[in-house]
This record gives sequence, structure tokens and C-alpha cells, in this order.
Amino acid sequence: MNEQDANKVPKFRLDTKVLARSFRIFRFIRPYYGYFIAGMVLLVLGSIFFMALMGLPGEMTNKAIGEQKFKFLNLDVWDYGWVFMIILVVQGIFSYYRTYFFAIVSEKGMADLRIALFNKIITQPVVFFEEKRVGELTSRITADVEQLQAVFSVTLAEFIRQVVIMIIGVLILVIAMPHLSAIMLLTFPAIVIVAMVFGRYIRKLSKNRQDELAKTNTVVEEAFQSFSVVKAFVNEWYESTRYSKSVDQIVQVSLKFARVRGIFFIFVITILFGGIFFILWRGALMVQEGSMEAGDLFTFIIYTGIIGGAIASFGSLYTQISGAIGATERIMEILDSGGEVEIGQINATNFRIRGDIMYENVSFSYPTRKDIQVLKDINIKILAGQKVALVGQSGGGKSTIVQLLMHFYDPESGRICVDGKALDEYDLPGLRRNIGIVPQEVILFGGTIRENIAYGKPGASEDEIISAAKASNSWEFITSFPDGLDTVVGERGIKLSGGQRQRIAIARALLKDPRILILDEATSSLDAESERLVQDALDKLMEGRTSIIIAHRLATIKEVDCIYVLDGGRIVESGTHEELINEPDGIYSSLAKLQFDPIMES
Repeated sequence: MNEQDANKVPKFRLDTKVLARSFRIFRFIRPYYGYFIAGMVLLVLGSIFFMALMGLPGEMTNKAIGEQKFKFLNLDVWDYGWVFMIILVVQGIFSYYRTYFFAIVSEKGMADLRIALFNKIITQPVVFFEEKRVGELTSRITADVEQLQAVFSVTLAEFIRQVVIMIIGVLILVIAMPHLSAIMLLTFPAIVIVAMVFGRYIRKLSKNRQDELAKTNTVVEEAFQSFSVVKAFVNEWYESTRYSKSVDQIVQVSLKFARVRGIFFIFVITILFGGIFFILWRGALMVQEGSMEAGDLFTFIIYTGIIGGAIASFGSLYTQISGAIGATERIMEILDSGGEVEIGQINATNFRIRGDIMYENVSFSYPTRKDIQVLKDINIKILAGQKVALVGQSGGGKSTIVQLLMHFYDPESGRICVDGKALDEYDLPGLRRNIGIVPQEVILFGGTIRENIAYGKPGASEDEIISAAKASNSWEFITSFPDGLDTVVGERGIKLSGGQRQRIAIARALLKDPRILILDEATSSLDAESERLVQDALDKLMEGRTSIIIAHRLATIKEVDCIYVLDGGRIVESGTHEELINEPDGIYSSLAKLQFDPIMES
């Protein structure tokens, strides 16, 4: 095998794998195979009836001029009207049920696919979402699935229908009019070869177009999700320009796509219809010579037109199917990726921990930033029920420490233990059920206050929700709203103030009743009154729980059992507030002077 031939082998294997991978999408319509098969049977029967119907006008013409070819029909011209009507009614019934059955297959099958795709995405590790953009994932679950749905509901059935029509039509013409049909069949090989060549290129362009569409969706989602920032920086023009450039890129790819399809159609039309007109010319000469009946030529014209239309439609249908194969590739990439846990196993285990935590020589770099070591040889010991604080400059690794505790990532070296057992020995959903977090930037869902509180414990009773709302100092402002717990909070909780959102988050954590509590600068962005209410709610929340507090305001952590000071990814100081503030050259002491010294404040 020479070098050129060797280079061709991987491409063939790749295409084979792509095709095999694409066929696996059919498992989502497997539960609806009964409807699929019934639709296929009706499609074939409908195509047969259609082709039979198209043969009758020629025979009717022969009957009218007294030269009937198929005398066994024994029909008058008047009788043909009734035959036409019966066949059309049967054809209509077949078409209705075929369309309905394929709709069942496509709608329910693609609904199952959407659910499976969403479940796979939602169970991915955090690093997956760091590598993928939200707009891209949204495009996979919307645009790509819609493209598949169109193929299953219309395109695939139409493609098979045209194949059946073409085969029946060719058989009829070969049997009835072999001389003319031979000329027509000469155009087939060229069209098939060109379709194969163009198909691969068209599929590549279709995939590029979907990728560009995913990028455009990303721009839209980022702008809409951060619209307050856009407004604050008066960057409407900038976002409009960014979106326009992205749309222009789609247009360029789409126009290239259209040009290739146009060239393909030109070839098909030139070869196909050039051959048809030549055949019609030859048929007219045969009628003139008396070697063919006028009705037979009429029949041949009808069948040739139908076959020509079927062949011409293959270009468009093949393009759509090729595009769907590209969409299937992207969907299967996600479905084949490994998740943290299977969606059906999330509620399989439920256990309670004591809350002892130990970090032993933990070092860590983010998977997307391997060159930067965020944590270096971290050692922390927290007993159940203790309160500890993490203090240091931004970027020092405080949030990373709690992310590792929640097992969002695995440490590069060292280990993290809870109750003396390494994190990777725990059932992951069960572990996270024992950990609650109140972040600095609270994210609420766009539903009601009740739904957002109950998110901490789906299926919680009304009394449990109200009790959590009262304990978090939320009940007073909730009852001040006309709709109470049914008040809609808006996108990301935009209709509530920062302090109100924070207290809803605390209520959610209270309802979850975790053994380990993480407070990530939970009061840093609040005014004095809101901070007092939130801090009071936090004090209730921390009672009897192992608590890790990330704080910039040192006044909120004076009473904790131990403070760990981080600098450059290392723990450089540890101790109580009184111990650390008395270290003359310590980092904590310097921070305390900046915050507590009235001279410095003035």
C-alpha cells in the first residue's frame, strides 16, 4: 500500500464510525417502533397506490381512442372517474395516518432525547461547564434536536417515499417500455456519484453552520444574563456589534452552503431533465412511426416526471439528512461523555455525617489552568460542630478549598476526609446533601419564593417552608408582599433586594438541614440593617453545624474557633482572633488594623 492509499484508510474508518455512531440515535425511537413500522407500511402502500393512480390516465387515453392495452381491466372511460376517486380517498387516509404515526415517533422520541441530553449535561462535573459555554450547550439541546426531529417527522419518511416511488416507477417503465427506460437509466450513476462527493462536503458545511449558530446563541445568552452590566457600562453598541459579527459569520457559512447546494442542483437538473427531454423527443418519434401508443407515451411522460422529481428531491433530502448526521455527532459526543453520577441513582442513598473535616497535604490546580497551582500543601482540621474562618486576599484559594470539599474537583495530591473517610469513598449525591452553602452572590430561580425555599428540600411541607422562612428572618418581608410565598422573584431573583435574596438562600439552607455549612462572604455586599438581619439568621443556621466561613469583614468572625489565613495558596497563619491580632507582623493583624483602627478608617 503506497502512502497516498494509506492516508485514505483513516478517513473511511472515521466515516464508518460516524455513521455507526449516528445510527445509535435510533435507540430513542425504539419504544415507538410499532408506530414507526406502521407508518412505513402505510408509506409504502400509499406510494404503490400513488404510482397505480399515475398509470391510469394513459390507459384511459388508450381506451378513449379505442386502443386499450390492458383489456383485462374492462373499464369504460366513465368508470375511470370512480377508480380515481376511490384511490385518492384511500391515498388520503394512508397519508393522514402515516403523518400522525411519524409525528408520534418524532415528538416522543425527540422528547426522550431532550430529557436524556439534559440529564447528561446536568450530571456533568463542574469542569465540563468551565470548558463549554452555556450558549453552545443550549444550541445542542434545541437547534440540533430540532434538526433531528425534522428528519424523523418529515425528511426520513419523504426520502424513503421517493426511493419507493423511484423503484416502482423504474420497474414499470423497464417492463412496459424497455427502449425508452434504458436511455433514462443512463443518468442514474452520474447523479449517485456526484451526490456522494457533494454529500460529504455538504455535511461538513452543515456542521460548521450549527457550530456558528451555537456561538451566536452564546453571545445572546451572555448579553441577556448580564444586561445590568451592559446597561451600567453603556455597552449596548458593543454587544450589538459583537452579535452582528457572529450573525455575519453564520451568513457567510450559510451562503457557502447554499452555493455548494446550488452547484449540485445545477448538475442534477442539467443531467436529469436533459435526459428527460431527450427521451420525450424519442417517444414522440415512436408514436409518429406507430411503434408506440399515444396513451403509453402519456404514461411514460407522467412516470418520467415523477421519477425525475424523486431524483431531484434527493439532493435536498440528502442534504437535510447529512446535516442531521452532523447534529447527531455533536449530541452523541455529550451522551457518550462520562458524568459524575447517573440521574436515576441520585436518590439511591441518604445518610447523615457527623461533620469532622480534615485536609491532609492538599495541593491543587484547576484542570483548565494546570500551569497555576492554586493550593499548596494545605492542612486543616475541623471537628464536628466547630466554626472556622478562611481569610486572605482575593485569589488566595479560599473558595477553592470549599469547592474541593464539595468534591467539585479532585486534589492533585493529598486527600480530604470527612468523618475519617476520604471524599471519593462517599456516594457523591449523599455527601453533597450533607453540605449547605450560602454564597455571596445568591442565585434564585425565576419562580416563586416558595419554590426557591423548597429547592433546599423538594417536597417539603408548607409548615416546613414557613418555619425555615421565619428562622431566616424572611417571613416578615414575605408576608408584606400581596402574594406572600407565591410572589414571583423574577429572573435570578431580580425583584428582591440583596438582603432579601440572602435570607431566602439561608431559608433554603435551613430547609436542607446540612451537617456542614459553607458561608462564602454571605454578608459582604449588604447594608448595615440587612447585614444585621442576615447575620442573625446565619447565627441560627450555624448552631450545631460544622461551619466554614469565607470572610473579608473580620468583625463577623471574631467568635469562631479557628481562623486560617491564606496567602499565595498556602496557610501562613492559624489561630483564634485574639491570638492572631496580637501577632505584630502577621497578615491577619495587618488586615485587622485596616478594618478596626479608627485612625486608619478616618
